[in-house]
Amino acid sequence: MKKLELKFENVEGKIVTYSIDHPVEPANSVDVNTAMEQVIAQNAFTSSGGDLVAKKSARIVERVVEEIDLDV
Repeated sequence: MKKLELKFENVEGKIVTYSIDHPVEPANSVDVNTAMEQVIAQNAFTSSGGDLVAKKSARIVERVVEEIDLDV
């Protein structure tokens, strides 16, 4: 499963990550940048360390899980 991870800095200087399932691909950096700016401008999310104040990074992460047959 792929996720879009948006990383922000909060008032305390800590990194806060929000994950969004099933991102649109290929990711459009302009749209992601604009969305992150809107999240900050509208105080759309908060964190235990206060409001979000800066964009840090964005990335698409894919997690692959392989089950191991234990014959149990």
